[in-house]
Amino acid sequence: MNEFFEIGRIVKTHGLRGGVKVNSYLTDPGGLLPRLEAVYLQREEEEMKRYRLTGCQLGSDFFFLELEGIGNPEAAASLLGRRVFAPVDKLAALPEGEYYWHELIGMDVVTEEGISLGIIGDIFSVRGNDVYVCKNGGEERLLPASEEVVRKVDKVNNIMTVRLLEGL
Repeated sequence: MNEFFEIGRIVKTHGLRGGVKVNSYLTDPGGLLPRLEAVYLQREEEEMKRYRLTGCQLGSDFFFLELEGIGNPEAAASLLGRRVFAPVDKLAALPEGEYYWHELIGMDVVTEEGISLGIIGDIFSVRGNDVYVCKNGGEERLLPASEEVVRKVDKVNNIMTVRLLEGL
């Protein structure tokens, strides 16, 4: 079974041939999009549906897609709001110590002293620096993705060990 990760969300139609504009969640869309044969679309809790790519254009924080079977603006409009996914196996390998967001979300977070802080529920970027949203019940703690805070990432056991700095 394939694993998928979210690469964006369809926000508007584009052109007369049924293209769609996608807000990109990728840091380097040029590294991934040209390698894709298809993308997978999903709305809320519906099942993912595969669409073969027939065209792709890159923008700065968005990209345009043309999808097989979507040939006019009306058909494209029916896809508005859908989340866009790609297969994990299409991702390039990262250098040691770097991780894709989908690898970290859901990971247990513990301090160096072994105290559980919850799980990584979300990640966002501020001025090029990632911030992990650690959720424990109704409580949220923001953790910067820095070497001073993140001490170890154990993907096998799904645990991130952190050092809490003063103020965190």
